[in-house]
Amino acid sequence: MSQKYRPHEFANKVGVSTRTLRRWDASGKLIAKRTVSNHRYYDETDIHKLFNIKEEDRKTIVYCRVSSAGQKNDLKSQIEAMEQFCLSSGITVDEWIQEIGGGMNFKRKKFLSLMYRIQMGEIRKLLIAHKDRLCRFGFDYFEWMAKENHCEIVIVNQESLSPQQEMVEDLMAIIHTFSCRLYGLRKYKKNLKKAITNENN
Repeated sequence: MSQKYRPHEFANKVGVSTRTLRRWDASGKLIAKRTVSNHRYYDETDIHKLFNIKEEDRKTIVYCRVSSAGQKNDLKSQIEAMEQFCLSSGITVDEWIQEIGGGMNFKRKKFLSLMYRIQMGEIRKLLIAHKDRLCRFGFDYFEWMAKENHCEIVIVNQESLSPQQEMVEDLMAIIHTFSCRLYGLRKYKKNLKKAITNENN
């Protein structure tokens, strides 16, 4: 079932104002659908119509990622394995995306572009070697978001294409982050205690 959007939700999604939606509705450019109770709403077909995206134009994309430039051999192996999988499965790939960046970094340029294109309905199928090639944490959310936008995520589950060293580096990054927060909290408590003592004196 296609996801339904209330006018303000749809306006935010496509980057216009609700006033613009009302104007389009009145002019016939994009006519809102109506519920039984006569409330206006939009769905994915309206996004496709607005951006002139035809079903046959929606893409199948393979996304390959490693964390650092020193893992170029891992990236090459990942790409080769995905090529073999697509070939043996009879999957025609429209676009290959390669990215170097940590799996815990959700600000990766190509990753953000990919998420945007999924939301805009441009992508029919996304293939990845393993869950953590897309992101180290929060995969369930991104999978849900993809399904809401009629994009299928195919996980080849090639464990060998998920470098163990990356996990070690990511775990160290987590420990470092929480250590800094803990240090900051202790420093805050110390300063607070000092301020209270000075106030009482």
